[in-house]
Amino acid sequence: MDVDEFSYSVSLSPLISNCSFILVLVLLLGFTPVEGESQVIGSLRPIVAAPGDDVVLPCHVEPPLDVAAMTVVWLRPDLKPDPEDRLSRVEYVHFYRNRRDFPDMKISSFRNRTTLFKDGLTRGNISLKITNVTLSDEGRFQCFIPTLDKSSIVLLVVETNSAKHWTTEPPLQPLSNQTPGLTGETDANGRLSGRSRWSLLVVVFCFFLMILGVGVKRYSSRKC
Repeated sequence: MDVDEFSYSVSLSPLISNCSFILVLVLLLGFTPVEGESQVIGSLRPIVAAPGDDVVLPCHVEPPLDVAAMTVVWLRPDLKPDPEDRLSRVEYVHFYRNRRDFPDMKISSFRNRTTLFKDGLTRGNISLKITNVTLSDEGRFQCFIPTLDKSSIVLLVVETNSAKHWTTEPPLQPLSNQTPGLTGETDANGRLSGRSRWSLLVVVFCFFLMILGVGVKRYSSRKC
């Protein structure tokens, strides 16, 4: 190896080292699970039902997290309290804590009409089933997990002539977040979703390979 080849090899080494460090750092950030990043994700689209239907308001934790031992609350944030009904001031549509439901904490109009999918709680599914939907049920519903301090809004639209509505089965696939103006590439706080982080990792890795390839090619051409 002559002096020029040795000098170029030395100058190329820091570049490769820096690129390798950046790649490892990005991979660690992408693959290290952080509980603080858990998000409560509701449906982006309004849930449409007709009076008398049974409906599911989709909501889940992403990435999947066992919430069976946590408190899960469904609220009606826009519902005005009834001065004659003490419990209506609480605004609880459904209240779950210590692995059991608390029916006495519910708004009276939702008693015996709401259930969680208990088998799905271990996978972060906190969707709420409402039976015998009424016109007064229309509006915004908020699913909230106090331990995570995260919540999401699901809109229920009740139409007399509605032909499309959710069935009693919980959603099998993750749903988009509820915040208008955000796509499925971001969560409710504007952070990249899991799919977007994977895409970013692929782009960074390809960029690293491109830089490495250019360096090797230039080194080979100088050697010749």
